[in-house]
Amino acid sequence: MEPIKDGKKSDRGSSGRFVKGNRASPGRPPGRGTVSELRDKLAQDMDQIIDKVREQALSGDLQATRIVLDRILPALRPVEMPAAVAGIPAAGTMTAKAGALLDAAMAGVLAPGQAAQLIAALGTVSRIAEVDELTARIEALEKRHANNP
Repeated sequence: MEPIKDGKKSDRGSSGRFVKGNRASPGRPPGRGTVSELRDKLAQDMDQIIDKVREQALSGDLQATRIVLDRILPALRPVEMPAAVAGIPAAGTMTAKAGALLDAAMAGVLAPGQAAQLIAALGTVSRIAEVDELTARIEALEKRHANNP
């Protein structure tokens, strides 16, 4: 807080806004805005609102039907089941492994999304291995340089 010319301390920060915990303006308490008040009013009549939308949907109102279906039966998301993929070389290169995953996707063993996720994971593993290899090479160079000044 900054002192004011008359010697009193200010509840404002250097930007001119009230600082947290000030006495002058504590701010609006949570749940006291217009949106909160509207929600409280709607909550009191929610049963009647639901009944009315249901009636309209049953009488053929397409928008009411859409509201009911969107809230009760949301759109289905694809579910990908775990799949065992044969033919991925354990000691092969990352390129060979990615190729095996693409082959599995083209053969229908893996969903395209699963193949994409696994190939992205292979890329991440590849970058981690690259960092490990570079770290080992730098340490070897530093060790060699320390022994041969």
